[in-house]
Amino acid sequence: MASIQAHLAVWIVKWRVKRRLKGVRDYRVARQILRPDPYKVPPGIRITPERVGGISGEWVESSKPSDGTLLYLHGGGYFGCSAESHRPITVGFALQGFRVFAPEYRLAPENPFPAAVDDATAAYRGLLAAGHSPQRTVVAGDSAGGGLTVSLLLALRAASHPLPAAVALFSPWTDLAATGDSIRTNARRCAMFNGPDIAPTARYYLGKADPRNPLASPLYADLSGLPPLLIHVGADEVLRDDSTRLAERAKAAGVSVTIKIWPVVPHAWQLAAPLVPEARQSLQESGAFLRARITSP
Repeated sequence: MASIQAHLAVWIVKWRVKRRLKGVRDYRVARQILRPDPYKVPPGIRITPERVGGISGEWVESSKPSDGTLLYLHGGGYFGCSAESHRPITVGFALQGFRVFAPEYRLAPENPFPAAVDDATAAYRGLLAAGHSPQRTVVAGDSAGGGLTVSLLLALRAASHPLPAAVALFSPWTDLAATGDSIRTNARRCAMFNGPDIAPTARYYLGKADPRNPLASPLYADLSGLPPLLIHVGADEVLRDDSTRLAERAKAAGVSVTIKIWPVVPHAWQLAAPLVPEARQSLQESGAFLRARITSP
């Protein structure tokens, strides 16, 4: 059963985010709505601004011995949020022993597709150039950052670059054409998004690009040869089918996929790790999945 905190989180997100986002077509207004409350970094966590591969970002580390390097790509619809806004997640991974780099990839609409893919690729290549082994490097992302994570894998594969050891995706946005049934069937239940707003919002990032371009919507890509994937998504999300269909297509392509559908929780609930037990559990399970696939030196 879902926790009381998860039910409360759904109510709060519906009140503070969903009702205000409904019908918004100005990305600047939407950016402000998605901006989270300040997060207090816990003792023992060190945050260091740095450029990797020419991309600004921040390292998030704890005093624990490193289990490997994690590249974290934040969500926010490709037009909002930042490495700082997603510290509840990056800190959660750092507390498990990962050295986490969160890049500030360029945001739309000022920098439309494929700017985010280019920046994610540059950051990953920068990690390898700095001596981080791909066998000990993993990637994770939520929402748009989850879709961007899969797009990164496709770009790396196309350029014959070494792929990371494993990937974790939290409620990934993989279909910018918004064709999933859950866009309609979960329209009322979803705590954060209104189904009819998904496709118009994608235009902030897409510009005039085809929403079925595989680098923008990896659901439509050839997924063969990708590293093991872990996918966590909420049962009530309008983007649920972006995860379930990705898992089906990846499995059909021979990729090792583990998917877990969580009851009640809102979109990208991992951001509520300080308050919601399911958020902490998701981060712990994801960390264990990634560690198990990192090759020992």
